Amino acid sequence: MRARLSPDNDLGLHLTLGLVTLLIALLVFGGIAEAMTTAGTLVTLDLQISAWFHAHAQPLLTTFFLLLTDLHNTVGALALALLFTLFLVKKRAWDWVLRMVLAVPLGMLLNVLLKNIFQRARPTFEHPLLTLTTYSFPSGHTAAATLLYGVVGAYLVCTCRGWRRLLAIVVTVGMVALVGLSRIYLGVHYFSDVVAAIASSTGWLAIVLTSVVTWRKRQTANAPDAFTLEYKDIQTIPSSKRSTPSGQVKKIIVILNASAGPGCTRDVADRLVEKFAAYGLHAV
Repeated sequence: MRARLSPDNDLGLHLTLGLVTLLIALLVFGGIAEAMTTAGTLVTLDLQISAWFHAHAQPLLTTFFLLLTDLHNTVGALALALLFTLFLVKKRAWDWVLRMVLAVPLGMLLNVLLKNIFQRARPTFEHPLLTLTTYSFPSGHTAAATLLYGVVGAYLVCTCRGWRRLLAIVVTVGMVALVGLSRIYLGVHYFSDVVAAIASSTGWLAIVLTSVVTWRKRQTANAPDAFTLEYKDIQTIPSSKRSTPSGQVKKIIVILNASAGPGCTRDVADRLVEKFAAYGLHAV
């Protein structure tokens, strides 16, 4: 049990959280799919929500939601994903590039597969705001937004601190909610289509993010011996280099060298910093 909750174990806390998230996503999606096929309370709620939004449509809101939904269609979502991937390449964040490549395109293909399995017809209105002939369940736009902003949000949470981390969560979750709302407002999806898309894409994100972290932790665990810092290595540093005349510890900079092999990662650098700190040396 302790190993399952350890953040350092390659099959530890991240895997536990990933499996719990995947299980919840599957339960939510399965429950919606079952309720949809039995034509029960959820279907009635879907019809009521769709009718309410259609009856309260306003020209300005319609224009805004049309622009938002066009930005997150298949081409738009892939273009946004490509732009963020280029940013990650510039940052040399290769693990996050891998996450984006696995999450967004493959997750969107999963959504197409689910649409063809359930083949649910879209809402119909006498005077529709937007007309589409493809299947409705689950929402493709919402799925794409969940995948895209899920990776973006995870990256920002891992790299930001303090209020910026909270802001990243609010903005990315808000964008997914807005895209989902736009599909309901425009009358091309039911409420359950949107929730099911979020659930299925969250499940796929859990698989991708957990798998990449597990793989990277195993790579780090098998890092070359050159990255193992022992006490004897510390002692080889001249005392004049270790501290200033006033007794303050000098700064040691740990530089990542990508050409050194797959073991030279941020995790390895963090381990080196901890080793230095254990001997009273400040490393960054």
